[in-house]
Amino acid sequence: MSTPLYRKIAGQLKEDITNGTLRVGEAIPTEAHLSNLYKASRVTIRQAIQTLVEEGLLEKVQGSGTYVSEKKIEHNIFELQSFTEEMKRLNKTPVNRVIDFQLTDPSDHVKRMLQISEDEKVFYVRRQRLVDDVPYVLEDTYLPVSMFPNLSYQIMSGSKYDYIENEKGTKIKESFQEIIPILPDEDISKFLEVDSNLPILKVQLYSIFRDSTVFEYSEIYFKSDEYKFTLRASRPGN
Repeated sequence: MSTPLYRKIAGQLKEDITNGTLRVGEAIPTEAHLSNLYKASRVTIRQAIQTLVEEGLLEKVQGSGTYVSEKKIEHNIFELQSFTEEMKRLNKTPVNRVIDFQLTDPSDHVKRMLQISEDEKVFYVRRQRLVDDVPYVLEDTYLPVSMFPNLSYQIMSGSKYDYIENEKGTKIKESFQEIIPILPDEDISKFLEVDSNLPILKVQLYSIFRDSTVFEYSEIYFKSDEYKFTLRASRPGN
């Protein structure tokens, strides 16, 4: 059976993306141009384009056109997922490398964020989050010792949220996040393997259980060349 024309066209466009003829972030030619180029109907061209949209190679921007997709991980800030959950959803195998794990007296800022008393101690954990040995995220997390007395290096080498929900049996409700573009300091640059002049995204967040108890405060650093943050805004009444 012969290959449908739209698949042949999709294959050619895919080759143009792979070899750099069509570059990341660049708009592809119009339907009219492609129709003339491949001697095909616009319906066939739309089928070819839709095939590559579904593969994630192209993305349509309403009112603008169709573009070669950026090879960035799309992080939806309205969906509370752990790094492990996010990577598994993308069929990637994540690794959590614990760089620092210690019992400590928190700063006044951390106490305020966790809403804990003056004499309470916390676990401070710094983790490097990797995929295929490439660091994507650096995470500094503070967890009250009173809530997680058996927390360990081994536990934090896995999924924090999996431990909290499946082993501790406590349901997470939501997190509150603030996103700040920053220039990384020397330490962060080293662990993310980025130049100190390259801006990165810092997320400060605290998360709560269903009873509104704050259980974590984290400062998370995302590589701006690996991540893009998305949100959807709608007009009131729509």
